Amino acid sequence: MFGIVRPCTHRLGERFKTEWMAHLCGLCLALRGDHGQFARIVTNYDGLLISVLTEAQSGPAPGARRTAGPCPLRGMRTAAVANGEGARLAAAVSLVLASAKVRDHVADRDGLLARAPIAAAARRVARGWDRAGARTGAALGFDTAVLLDAVDRQTDIEALAGPGTPVLVVTEPTETATAAAFAHTAQLAGRPGNAAPLAEAGRYFGRLAHLLDAVEDRSADAENGAWNPLTATGTPLAEARRLCDDALHGIRLALKEVEFVDGGLAHRLLVHELRTSVDRAFGSRSCGHTAMNAVGQGGGFGAPPQGYGQGGGNPYGGGPYGGNPYGGNPPGGGQYGGGQYGGGQYGGPHGGGPYGGGPHGGGPGGPGGPGMPPQKPRRGLLAGCAVAVGLFCTCQLCCTEHEGPWSRKKRDAWCDDCDCGNCNCDCCNCCDGGCCDCDCDCGCS
Repeated sequence: MFGIVRPCTHRLGERFKTEWMAHLCGLCLALRGDHGQFARIVTNYDGLLISVLTEAQSGPAPGARRTAGPCPLRGMRTAAVANGEGARLAAAVSLVLASAKVRDHVADRDGLLARAPIAAAARRVARGWDRAGARTGAALGFDTAVLLDAVDRQTDIEALAGPGTPVLVVTEPTETATAAAFAHTAQLAGRPGNAAPLAEAGRYFGRLAHLLDAVEDRSADAENGAWNPLTATGTPLAEARRLCDDALHGIRLALKEVEFVDGGLAHRLLVHELRTSVDRAFGSRSCGHTAMNAVGQGGGFGAPPQGYGQGGGNPYGGGPYGGNPYGGNPPGGGQYGGGQYGGGQYGGPHGGGPYGGGPHGGGPGGPGGPGMPPQKPRRGLLAGCAVAVGLFCTCQLCCTEHEGPWSRKKRDAWCDDCDCGNCNCDCCNCCDGGCCDCDCDCGCS
């Protein structure tokens, strides 16, 4: 998997997580169906945006979903996956751009590709992907020649670029390629009027993809002596960040001009998740879904948003009637601790919640209540080892949320690179701990 839009499933919420996985699996299966098992290796997070945009414009249609069989990435469960022209276009674009990436690594003699036999085999694979992508693209009315031309020009531009060359000269071929791919989704969806704004959004997305890749690889390229557009052109990180922020703003404005049937997921990925990607690349955001720490300081949620905290309207307490949800002041019982008169979810002495009623009343945990929901018993050593082997062999340990082999508690995937920021709201209109000026109808206030 590769790509700059790598959303944390904790932040997506159940609806968008399900849709996102449907498009990701749809891209993977479209690659397998049209080009064979080996082609699935080019499945990537950015390619599924083509499928997302196509469906966002056309809306759900008969046959737009099909049931896929068990897969390790889904915990060996079946699922409804995207099926149609959007997924096939995403597959074609992914193949052509992956072939370009392979040729780029061959030219740079990276790793094993420095050996002539392996480099020759890689070039042969890349040529096969070019032809396969061109066939699928032609069947969908998309000429992949624009992508191949952009790849060829990229090599020439990089050879001529040097100190003082504007970095946007280097990113132009990538911008052109992604603009063409984004614009063609309007043709597939039967909304040709969307082509121009989508091309603009694609152009800015290509710029972001190129710049963020350069930022993330900057240190490694310097150590390995590899070519990097920021280093080669002498572009400072501050200027790169400014260009990225401008691109984010451009994408947001362009998407406002697009006529969507249901643009919720597209908006979430191309507005909010892209901003998170920029913050991640420049090291300005940390994960925020983790639980409170042992002493209840809430360290896992990062810094409080502006306006919260001392004297700033802290939603979790502070004043005598603040209502801290984790153990509030006497008059304002919290969600988990309950004050003297306002028992929260787990109950105070005068007003029990559903799981811990106090002596004067009660939820299931109080007198006569059923108590806390039963917890699964721990597995023994041998049983846990057997489950661990099964999880490992089916890739569930590294690829999907799973149950701990011994503890039976829910665990995140080992490869889950969570970066869900400070916002713990499932609403797509929330970012940076507050609400931004989006045209969402999610009701966040």
